[in-house]
Amino acid sequence: MSTSKHRHFLLFKPYGFLSQFISNQTVRRNKKMLGELYNFPKNTMAIGRLDQASEGLLLLTTDGKVSQFIRSNKIEKEYYAQVDGILTDDALHKLEKGVEISTETGKYLTKPCKVSILKETPVLPKRAKKIRDERHGPTSWVSITLREGKFRQVRKMTAIVGFPTLRLVRVRIGNITINSLNAGNVIEVNEFDV
Repeated sequence: MSTSKHRHFLLFKPYGFLSQFISNQTVRRNKKMLGELYNFPKNTMAIGRLDQASEGLLLLTTDGKVSQFIRSNKIEKEYYAQVDGILTDDALHKLEKGVEISTETGKYLTKPCKVSILKETPVLPKRAKKIRDERHGPTSWVSITLREGKFRQVRKMTAIVGFPTLRLVRVRIGNITINSLNAGNVIEVNEFDV
């Protein structure tokens, strides 16, 4: 998906950064913004958001139409979540069918999604802030693929089934993956092949 005069970027958003470029009055000045990672052109926008504690693939563009299409429910977004404890089959099935979470507008039932337990720990860049270690109990990794994106949705979903998220990394948007990007890497592309 492309338009010639616009510019498009892939970014591995590191832990601790906000998915925005300028701070508003409600955000403390010492927060890290995306503009610190690269000299983005004026009017660049993040397509969707990752909260400050989340990491992974973030697409950026100067084209509002492209942004709107990628944020739509036509495009899958896949996340790897490291959760507290060993995820049970029961919890997995609840996540797949949909769970009720709280949103700014009230209760919301998440749409059915794809969920699978990752047998191996995924190979990801080291996180800037250490995650607790095995002395505090076991953890497990799960892949969750959604076509929606409520605020902190994956974190709320895993918490509601009893397995709070310790680390959350978006690894795919449509056909685009983080591949071998390291935290903070930015790549300019001609178009998004979603």
